[in-house]
Amino acid sequence: MIKEVTGDILLSKAELLAHGISAQDPFDSGLALALRERWPSLVKDYRHHTHSHAIEAGEIWPWVGVQEEGGVRRIVNLVTQNTMGQGPSAKPGKATVENVRHALQNLAKYVKQENIRSLALPRLATGVGGLQWEDVKPLVQQYLGELDIPVVVYTTYHKGEQADEGL
Repeated sequence: MIKEVTGDILLSKAELLAHGISAQDPFDSGLALALRERWPSLVKDYRHHTHSHAIEAGEIWPWVGVQEEGGVRRIVNLVTQNTMGQGPSAKPGKATVENVRHALQNLAKYVKQENIRSLALPRLATGVGGLQWEDVKPLVQQYLGELDIPVVVYTTYHKGEQADEGL
């Protein structure tokens, strides 16, 4: 079941958050920046991982961290954007529909393997990624709509506003 809501995804009660990044993402804008500010170890761990393992567009990188108030926060980084350039000067490129498709396929497999009970994500790859929601939404419906869990899509960001996720 997919439900669209407005609010602050950082306040989501979903067991798993997912968002789009590039393979060499600096986590310096959009939701990635908000995640970096809330969970700095997410970025530290991601950078450590990418220094020792090549990560390609279409892949996912799961992360588990500790919440300030205790408990665990699970986040899956979906590599929806290619990287422009190499080394320290590399910059995130634009997302592609094919990268989003592969990342969502991998996310759906991960959700099933890990027995995830609920998932929240933004309008994937439509901010910095540069895609149109009309092109991405059918993929979200195709790959995540088949999951037997609540999937909450945050369509509009409202800082500090708890969404009615129905969880």
